Amino acid sequence: MWNRRHWTCLTALSYLILNIFIRNVKGLNVCTSGSATSCEECLLLHPSCAWCAQEEFGRARTLTSRCDLNQNLQKRGCEAGFIESPRSSSTVLQNMPLSSKGSGPTQYDVIQIMPQKISLSLRPGDQTWFEVQVRQVEDYPVDLYYLMDLSLSMKDDLDTIRNLGTKLAEEMKKLTSNFRLGFGSFVDKNMSPFSYTAPKYQSNPCNGYKLFPNCVPSFGFRHLLSLTDKVDRFNEEVQKQMVSRNRDAPEGGFDAILQAAVCKERIGWRKEAFHLLVFTTDDVPHLALDGKLGGLVQPHDGQCHLNEKSEYSASTRMDYPSLALLGEKLAENNIYLIFAVTKRLYVIYKNFTALIPGTTVEILDQDSKNIIQLIVNAYNNIRSKVELTVWDHPEDMSLSFTATCQDGKPLPGLRKCADLKIGDTVSFNVSVDARGCPPPDSRQSFTIKPVGFKDRLEVSVEHQCDCGCTRLTQANSSRCSSIGTHICGTCRCEPGYLGARCECQEGEPGSLHLAACREAEGKQVCSGRGECSCNQCLCYESEFGKIYGTFCECDDFSCARHKGILCSGHGECHCGECKCHAGYIGDNCNCSTETVQCLSGDGKICSGRGVCVCGRCQCTEPGAFGDTCEKCPTCPDACGTKRGHPLMSVSLSVVFPQPQLLCVRRVRECVECRLFGSGRLADNQTCQRLCKDEIVTVETLKSDDPGAVLCLYKTESDCVMKFTYSEHANGQSVLTALKEPECAAAPDALTVLLAVVGSILLIGIALLAVWKLVITIHDRREFARFQSARSRARYEMASNPLYKQPISSHAVETVFNMHSKSYNGAAVH
Repeated sequence: MWNRRHWTCLTALSYLILNIFIRNVKGLNVCTSGSATSCEECLLLHPSCAWCAQEEFGRARTLTSRCDLNQNLQKRGCEAGFIESPRSSSTVLQNMPLSSKGSGPTQYDVIQIMPQKISLSLRPGDQTWFEVQVRQVEDYPVDLYYLMDLSLSMKDDLDTIRNLGTKLAEEMKKLTSNFRLGFGSFVDKNMSPFSYTAPKYQSNPCNGYKLFPNCVPSFGFRHLLSLTDKVDRFNEEVQKQMVSRNRDAPEGGFDAILQAAVCKERIGWRKEAFHLLVFTTDDVPHLALDGKLGGLVQPHDGQCHLNEKSEYSASTRMDYPSLALLGEKLAENNIYLIFAVTKRLYVIYKNFTALIPGTTVEILDQDSKNIIQLIVNAYNNIRSKVELTVWDHPEDMSLSFTATCQDGKPLPGLRKCADLKIGDTVSFNVSVDARGCPPPDSRQSFTIKPVGFKDRLEVSVEHQCDCGCTRLTQANSSRCSSIGTHICGTCRCEPGYLGARCECQEGEPGSLHLAACREAEGKQVCSGRGECSCNQCLCYESEFGKIYGTFCECDDFSCARHKGILCSGHGECHCGECKCHAGYIGDNCNCSTETVQCLSGDGKICSGRGVCVCGRCQCTEPGAFGDTCEKCPTCPDACGTKRGHPLMSVSLSVVFPQPQLLCVRRVRECVECRLFGSGRLADNQTCQRLCKDEIVTVETLKSDDPGAVLCLYKTESDCVMKFTYSEHANGQSVLTALKEPECAAAPDALTVLLAVVGSILLIGIALLAVWKLVITIHDRREFARFQSARSRARYEMASNPLYKQPISSHAVETVFNMHSKSYNGAAVH
């Protein structure tokens, strides 16, 4: 386990490395470049900065030279007694040893955290640290308050716990010899819409409810039994209780939890005991703002409101408490809250534990049969971990924790240890860093306490924002021409006076006021990098370089850099602009105007395939590469006009015993004359004179070399000759040629004829098949349409009611004939 000596060594080593790093790396000395004009400003720049209060120090009328690293000030002649460089530190004020046992004659003096009081002296930005040790002592007194939901759905649970006190006391005696038990109950606010408020429900909310016709009126919270070691009284109170009935599903349990936490005297919480609050329910709770449903707009005030009947009197006046208020009051009174809820509510209450420190959740059986084991498990779980909390944390202060648990390994960023046994001791390293200075004469403090513990560590903080030399301040000092205050080696002049010794006055003859030190109206005095003294700028010193100019507007270190080098090392910095040496151009002088490096072997700039930029070739031809763009296997002229490198003997490729430069065109002509006795060089004397080198041929060309270029050309006999060449990085060229050119064979006339005839037949058959398919589809559609028309006919000719046989017409005609004959007979008679 890391002890205080280890942490001290680590802190000292870190500080030493930081100082060495700042001192040795040019440009990182913020002390000299921060333009501090007073000791207080210097101390705020960086924890490593120091101020020299010696009167005669540095250049005349130069302020920033007084703010520098401590070792630099001493080298420049500042005596150690005049250097202001306070360091952050911690002082232990009270450090009583940890106790080993909680009960017995010394139970009122049990110590579980060490130390108890610490004083910190903080310089802004300078981190300090201290160690905290925590121990869960054995046989520590326990106060347990049982808070039960007495809504109607909890009736079977009430029957189960009627003898809970005796059984629970027996189990808890195995863990502690000093155990007390209390009891309280809750339902919900007795108002609409949370409860039944009609007159017939005033005395019996279960009126008309067949399953359970009798119950007591609903209530917010009722304290029934203060904490006591007489567990029989717990059983008696539970036996007296009856359930109630509310209207909506959520309960008013959070009202009850808050009252049980803040009504310390009425509940009977002991300062020297471990506080457990067991909350049992089978439904979700009402939260803050739910009270608006009943017209309750007043937020909960976090105070105790128990009347003489030990009932929550503000239930119908204030809203439900928020989770933040609940967590604050539980932590303030060192109470561990145990949610004992049914399985379906486990996830909801598990989320609550993440928002309320010091809470845990356990699954309760439907009839609460497992309540005793649940409480014992929760108690063991709580006692197996230690977690630190910070109270009244100042906003301008940062704290970081490193936990060292039982394995002895530091765990940065953690303030919690788990899986502990009773009696184990764990330690926490707390680092504190002040980010700024509070208002004058203000004192700060904060408290560190383990969750659920009464023990705490009180930390008082004093900020070192003032320099010790300010105690020697002299008003109207003769060193300041009697019109200024001499403080920490410098003069602060009265209004209207200027100069390092207040020797100049604004508006006096020959003086141009402060405007003479501004480059233009609205600009900073001396460009913010100097002091206006007697109408002229005195530029600050800087470790980066020289600041100069009428208005301190110039310097020799603010120019462009290349790879971290000012003006690339090829120029001088003048007033923020690089003045390049001959042969270099550009904003940072990194561009050379020389073209020698861009000349290729043929004397061309970048081989004619690129441009020379800053002494280096930038290839513009696609596929070209190399320092001078000399390599381009994919260029259009690669097989015709490219100049090769000296070709050496390589394996089964090309052998050139005497290195020489050859044009690829000549290689092609040599291949023709040497291998086939053809081409322009077919004359034996010419071929032998120009093509002396032996060419090794191969049966097939390999294409596995990605850098090889395949060259093709057609011979006089319309055959294709192939050869490849490639260039290695070392400049060596490799050539490979086929033994014989590739000549395409003439196609067989019969095969061509049969192929044409067969194609025509196949196309004809395909067209006939398509035509037949179209006709068949068309006929089937017409036949289907005909069949559909027949099926839609509703009547046949014989069954048509509008149709009459011709006999009817015949009968009429017969009658007509008979009448005609009668008429004719009468006429005869």
